[in-house]
This record gives sequence, C-alpha cells and structure tokens, in this order.
Amino acid sequence: MTTGPAQSSDPTWQLPVERTVTGAARLLDLCLSPLLHGPADPTLRRTASGWWRTARSPYGPGLQRLVRSGDDVVVTCWGPGSAWLAEQSPRLLGASDDASTFDPGPQRAVAEAHRHRPWLRLGRTDLVLEALAPTSIEQVVTGKEAFRAQRLLLQRFGERLAGPTVDEAHPAFGMRLPLSAEQWLAVPSWEFLRAGVEARRTRAILAGARTARSLERLASDTYAGDADAALRSLPGVGPWTSATVRQRAMGDPDAWSIGDYHVGHAISFVLVGEQLDDDAVTELLEPYRGHRYRVEVLLAGMPGPERHGPRRSLPTHLPR
Repeated sequence: MTTGPAQSSDPTWQLPVERTVTGAARLLDLCLSPLLHGPADPTLRRTASGWWRTARSPYGPGLQRLVRSGDDVVVTCWGPGSAWLAEQSPRLLGASDDASTFDPGPQRAVAEAHRHRPWLRLGRTDLVLEALAPTSIEQVVTGKEAFRAQRLLLQRFGERLAGPTVDEAHPAFGMRLPLSAEQWLAVPSWEFLRAGVEARRTRAILAGARTARSLERLASDTYAGDADAALRSLPGVGPWTSATVRQRAMGDPDAWSIGDYHVGHAISFVLVGEQLDDDAVTELLEPYRGHRYRVEVLLAGMPGPERHGPRRSLPTHLPR
C-alpha cells in the first residue's frame, strides 16, 4: 500500500540546499536520460524547465531539481538527504569521469563522434540498489512491460514526497521515492506477479535488498574489487544487468551493454556495416577496452540497421 509523505514534519523538506555545477548544461540530458524508466517514471520527471528526481541517499530521502542556467546547472535539493544529493550532483553530471586515456583509434565513426563531442562525460548516481531494482525489472521484457511494472510497484508501495510537492500544482506532485531495501523485502510475492514481474526477475531484486549495505560499497571510490564479479554473484544477475547497473550507479566507462537486444547490432552496423552477435561486437570493441561503454554512448543516435518484422507481442500468462 502507498505510504504517506516521507518525514513530512522534517524541516529539511522546507529548507533547500543549492549548488551550481559549472559547465554541465550540455551534459544534463545526457546524464539524466539513462536513469529515466519510461515517460511516467514516478522517480524521475523531465519538465520544460529541467529535471526533478527523487532518491534515497545514505542520509535519507530527498528531492532534487536540476535546471540549466547558461552553461551551468543549478541543483536544488530538499529533504534529509539534501546535503548529500547536492554534494554528489557534480558526479551525477559527469565530473568524476576521466576520459583522458580514451583514444578514438582508427575507427572513423568513433573518431568523428568524439570530434563532435569531446566534452562527453558519463554520470553516476553512486546508489547501487536504486539502479539494480529497475534494471532487474527490465530484464528480458519490453520497455513497455518493465516501465509499467516499476510504476505499479512504486505507486503501490512507494512513499509520497513531503515538502513542496504536496501542492497539486507543483511540478513534482505525484512523484514517489525509490523503495528502500526493507520495502522491497516487504513486497509480497503476489504483488510482484500482479505487476507482471515473475520470480526470476524478483530474485535479483531481493538478493540485492538483502545485501544492500555491502552492495552500496561497490560505488565507493575506495572499493578495489571487481564490481562486475560482485554483482554477478547475486542470483538472477547476468552480464547485461551488471553492465546496466554499473553504467547508472558507477558511471563505468567500460560497461558496454552486452546482451542487449539492440545495442550490439547497432554498434556493429555503425562500425562495419552489418549486424553481428555479441561475441563479434566484443572483439570489435577490444581496442577500446576500458572505454567500451563510452564508445557505445558516442555512437548512440547514429543511423542504425532498419528494423523489419512484426513487433513483439506482450505476454498474457501473467496476472494484470
């Protein structure tokens, strides 16, 4: 069931923390768009003036507004997590991404894309469970199915925001906070099924929620282990899920979307003019090891292969 406004009596919902991230205006959409789970995502909303985002920081929940101001981005945060969200915002907008070792190499398409966007940087949220849960829901289904499922679960079990969003005229009215580890663990199995999420995908969410404390350490700058191996040790987490989580939470420049239904075909089509499987694409990207996801982002939007055949039909064997 939907819970009431998060800590509505906390004065931090009325006293915003503001920070300006210099030179980040052209990175705003690039860094925020990968975090958007469909047009009705309850946790992230794009408006004419900018972006609104909810998050659960290590210090509590918060609401974040990001708007352009010339070449800069002004970030305003509310809630118990406001100070952390404001402090983290440069990383969200790519400030911690080091592209100094990237060499576009002999591939003309990569070199041309890099020449046009040498300023491209990869953002990160530093929130691993917040990335793992929706990514697990997105496994092996269409975007429409995944976005619907996440929306239903958040509307059913997510907390409404306090502070400035209680007004129906507010741009962030109706948004929800991402579920905490405890809240994910409390969701009944039949509610996952009711949202269209079968046990295989649920397993990854619950495994992440049970190990949330250690899971969040993967995004720490002091973590010296293999984040990919740590994520893939969780039941239900494979190469694609691990890569997507590392993209969103850690800004990993090497975590290309292996296993994605379209990405490998699109990359190989741009590079060699034909659609190849993931093994062949991995070989194509080998010269860019360390920056393979950067190459994926650089090539995104370039003309890809034509799509033919019928659209995939949505399943009817799960309850709605």
